[in-house]
Amino acid sequence: MTNVKNIIIGFGKGGKTLAKTLATKGEEVLVIESSDQMYGGTCINIGCLPSKRLIIEADAKQDFAKAVSGKNEMTAFLRDKNYHMLADEPSVQVLNGTAKFVNDYEVQVTTPAGEVLDFTGERIFINTGAESVILPIPGLKDSKYLLDSTKAMDQSTLPQELVIIGAGYIGLEFAGMFARYGAKVTVLDALPNFIPREDDDVSQMVFKDMQELGIDFKLGVKIVEVKDLADKVEVVYEQAGETKQVTADKVLAATGRKPRTSELGLENTGIKLDERGAVIVDDQLHTTVPGVWAIGDVKGGLQFTYISLDDFRIIKDELFGDGKRKISDRKNVPYSVFLEPPLSKVGLNEKEAKAQGIEYKLFKLPVAAIPKARVLKDTRGVFKVLVDPKTEQILGATLYGKESHELINLISLAINAKLPYTLLRDQTYTHPTMSEALNDVFK
Repeated sequence: MTNVKNIIIGFGKGGKTLAKTLATKGEEVLVIESSDQMYGGTCINIGCLPSKRLIIEADAKQDFAKAVSGKNEMTAFLRDKNYHMLADEPSVQVLNGTAKFVNDYEVQVTTPAGEVLDFTGERIFINTGAESVILPIPGLKDSKYLLDSTKAMDQSTLPQELVIIGAGYIGLEFAGMFARYGAKVTVLDALPNFIPREDDDVSQMVFKDMQELGIDFKLGVKIVEVKDLADKVEVVYEQAGETKQVTADKVLAATGRKPRTSELGLENTGIKLDERGAVIVDDQLHTTVPGVWAIGDVKGGLQFTYISLDDFRIIKDELFGDGKRKISDRKNVPYSVFLEPPLSKVGLNEKEAKAQGIEYKLFKLPVAAIPKARVLKDTRGVFKVLVDPKTEQILGATLYGKESHELINLISLAINAKLPYTLLRDQTYTHPTMSEALNDVFK
């Protein structure tokens, strides 16, 4: 049995940043990672960065195989950089193996060679992330043609025909990407309405633009089964009382992600989980066992790498600051869906404001009215911003258009700083930029 001051299970964004900080304080840290292909976490290896790299390459008309090769070079470089960022610290040990709790403070690690090592930690941080959800559709899990979001980015050849199960944001990003590489894409979704959380006018624009890429949407369907044929996969589904089939080279399950907790042995501890298997935490990320924290996707909620980074800040503030930072301080978190053009949102949209009975003033500008959009040769989309008519503060924004993923951060800053919208309206911006559209949005 080896005693360690800090044990971090998982090499993700929040955990690796915490490990580096602890090391700079001279503290002993053990970082346990189950796969040597995941050093640095989901984002750099199988999530944000590789997927956006492939999306950009698709937009640039790059060959799919070359794009995947370039993506692999990038992730290998980042993975190595992240490994040495920690492993080269004298007080940090990076251990490749599968961790399982024996009790509240004892963790057993099984290495790839089968060696079993036991550790106790004064502090333990669970940072194991999330994994793809595979729905219990007959034949899906066992299909040799099944892809999840990870495998979809590692194909050596482009699937000429692809069925995507799920029209959520992950599914839509992949649908747009594969369609631009030249695949024939069919998207099946149980919901009758397309991205229903967004305003209807925005949803309709996105739907139209994706259809023009050649993507075939089948909404309001029930998938009956998945069948492996000789060299294809067949998906049987019901729509409007009729049984139909679609065949493809691959079927991609894009039906969400769940916290990765099932193999952690938490049943041996007092660490409680919610109904979705997420680790329950308080406002400062403490689990139900003192001295054990949970960071990032494993605790449920928003699954973004920047949330994991902010989780690190909360823990750092508790350990080395004044302990005032809390999850509840984190309001108006922006997000972007990397379609082409991107869809970005922060705060309230019209649909949400109406549902909550919140009074608002709407500012709306078609992207076609923005000079930079003409320069970029893409005038699709709309910018919408809601403002409180009494305080003149921004309630929320939905931006569907080029470079919206950059502009949304400026609006998020204005919301959190409680700035009046007039400050953005009257700001002097560089030209030509998409941000200068705020001069016109707020007219």
